[in-house]
Amino acid sequence: MNRNYIGKNIQDWTQKNLDSNLKSFDKLIKEMTDEKEKIYEGGGLIAIQKQHGKKRLTARERIDYLIDDKNNQIEIGTYAGYKMYKDYGSPAAGGVIVSIAKINNRQCMIVANDATVKAGAYFEITVKKTLRAQKIALENNIPIIYLVDSAGAFLPLQDQVFPDETHFGKIFYNNARMSALGLTQIAVVMGPCVAGGAYLPVMCDKYIIVEGASMFLAGPALVKAAIGQNVDLETLGGAQTHSSISGTTDYHEPNDIAALDRTKEILNNINHKKAFFLDRKKYSEPKYPVADYLSLFDPLKPDQYDMKEIIARIVDESIFSEFKKNYGKTLLCGTSNLGGYPIGIVANQRLIQKNELGHLEMGGVIYSDSADKAARFIMNCNQDRIPILFIHDVNGFMVGKDAEWGGIAKDGAKMVNAVSNSVVPKLSLIIGGSYGAGNYAMSGRAYGSRFVFAWPSAKIAVMGGHQSASTLLQIKLAKMGKVDEDIKNKMYKEIKAKYDEQENCKYGAARLWVDEIINPLDTRKILINALNILNNQDKIPAPNFGILQV
Repeated sequence: MNRNYIGKNIQDWTQKNLDSNLKSFDKLIKEMTDEKEKIYEGGGLIAIQKQHGKKRLTARERIDYLIDDKNNQIEIGTYAGYKMYKDYGSPAAGGVIVSIAKINNRQCMIVANDATVKAGAYFEITVKKTLRAQKIALENNIPIIYLVDSAGAFLPLQDQVFPDETHFGKIFYNNARMSALGLTQIAVVMGPCVAGGAYLPVMCDKYIIVEGASMFLAGPALVKAAIGQNVDLETLGGAQTHSSISGTTDYHEPNDIAALDRTKEILNNINHKKAFFLDRKKYSEPKYPVADYLSLFDPLKPDQYDMKEIIARIVDESIFSEFKKNYGKTLLCGTSNLGGYPIGIVANQRLIQKNELGHLEMGGVIYSDSADKAARFIMNCNQDRIPILFIHDVNGFMVGKDAEWGGIAKDGAKMVNAVSNSVVPKLSLIIGGSYGAGNYAMSGRAYGSRFVFAWPSAKIAVMGGHQSASTLLQIKLAKMGKVDEDIKNKMYKEIKAKYDEQENCKYGAARLWVDEIINPLDTRKILINALNILNNQDKIPAPNFGILQV
């Protein structure tokens, strides 16, 4: 029986500079680790001490107490807001912690305001991150818990959080829709909960308030200004008021720990539906060590490498059954198992390939035949009801006269159509470049992947820095007439520096184009955890791919 084993031992690789690649990757990983450690500190030591001085836990301490195993969670959006609000001091993690973890052995989404960061105030990225958390919970049918401790909208930038369809109001809209669909929502008010934000806990299924916390539509100062009434904060909207007078809250707890224990008890008393999308089998680890990832290519200047070596270190037993192996070679398509779950894989092959007509095809480029193959494979995965993992290192679609005459636009459209109308869950892993329409075809952020993860080596942009800078430079020079060569070089470097910054995965992660930048060595563990999360659903609609160009 052909088991379709793939991969080689690292000592058998013919690639040069293995040690150099390792050093470059190690440097990137250390840089990422150091930055994350800084982000995990939230507003810093003084702000943490102030939170403790109020006899309150920090957001991360609350999450750690609530979940079963803090080492087995997926945090989303650690880099949210990174270097985005320089005039105001960029909020660490966007001012809100979003984590998926088990509570009482049940996968849950947790959204926790970080009161050490701008008093938990909402920037636009805070809202976007909260909406992302709600979407993940809804798509994957998991309960969502809000740990509320927020001063409300960040007023200097209120126009960025209030009126639009993806602003604050959408959170409450989602509360209502999720409740109607029977998805459990629990709000725990553990500090301030003011103005429009006060609607969130009231619109949840269960509402817990902690002694010393408060909730009101308008604070004492605003009440005085609006109607001339003098009232203190506790009387206006304290825990006693809402548990004994207004009857708004369901449970009144003396402190953070008691409130979190109450949350666990509530979850334990819900009859969660135990239906799953995928059957899970016993599995074995890959044949090769994951640490080999870090020697495979130079993360700073990616060149040719065999994507099968990446796949061999992700999938169970390093077994990969390749689809149309000798056709459309710049895209690898095939089936495998990951953590015991069946899965389809679409990945960019980075090796230069020779097709059956003897023509060379550049690695990382999608040609007509590879797009055609991938479209068919994606439809097969929908027919077979298995999730799809897209592994990105793509320069985009092939260009030029031969490609245009060969129908690259219609074949590319066919692949994009298949990705867009795919109904099985999709995961995306960006390990190198994800450029232009290649990002679309490989199920980038706009195409509904349940999770989008990136290695520190990832780059996301409409095109690479060199191509972008060269194109823009030519446009500028055309308007300037004759220009000295030194000035040209200076202009090129300035433009390229800007594009290099924007294509860096941290720039994209700050804006939530990716859910999380991960350590490559954790890839298999994180992907299996993602499959565990998406397996909490059981209903998948029948696919309808519409009209395909042929």
